[in-house]
Amino acid sequence: MSVKKGMIEKSAVLVSGGLDSATLLAERVCRDNIVYPLYIREGLRWETDELKSLQRFLKAIHTSSLKPLTILEFPIQPIYGNHWSVTNKKVPGFHSKDQAVYLPGRNLGLVALASLYCVQKKIPQLYLAPLQGNPFSDSKPQFFRMFERLIRKGTGFALKIKTPYLQMTKMEVIQRGEKLPLELTFSCLNPKNGKHCGHCNKCAERQKAFKQAKVQDKTAYARK
Repeated sequence: MSVKKGMIEKSAVLVSGGLDSATLLAERVCRDNIVYPLYIREGLRWETDELKSLQRFLKAIHTSSLKPLTILEFPIQPIYGNHWSVTNKKVPGFHSKDQAVYLPGRNLGLVALASLYCVQKKIPQLYLAPLQGNPFSDSKPQFFRMFERLIRKGTGFALKIKTPYLQMTKMEVIQRGEKLPLELTFSCLNPKNGKHCGHCNKCAERQKAFKQAKVQDKTAYARK
């Protein structure tokens, strides 16, 4: 396939399988000539079900521009210890605040590993999908600009970190991806038999966003 005017030859997308990163990946597949989806496995409670959902989503949107999924390993349990994301105890519930789901320094590790992959493969742009309402300092524009400078300083490679959804809400992302198989995406902290639990913080956020977007929520919930 020839590269169209204005298209980027290569890009990578850090994708978790959630609504936001999955929608972003689908958009890049339509716009870029070669797209590398990256998943980083840390050993968190929900990753088995998340990864299965991501594989189904990738199959559903597959085109010639989409490269096979690359899974990178970054075990976090030795650092997190007894954190709820590893032990599944005291998982933030339906009415918990966003601050309750903070995973300490998570983006620091994820962006570092994904960036080094891009440097090694000479991929000039890395796409991430943080949203407008994200309250954490490692999801702010200043963090990503500083990381670009750090990568250039440490490796000599001019990597661009793109965050096109930083001015969008989850409702707006759902509206952008309305024609995608969003039911194949996964965003649950405490899955039950492969389904969204329906009562954790992330399930609440997901349900609310679908209602606000006035888009049918086809997600399979264990309890809703």
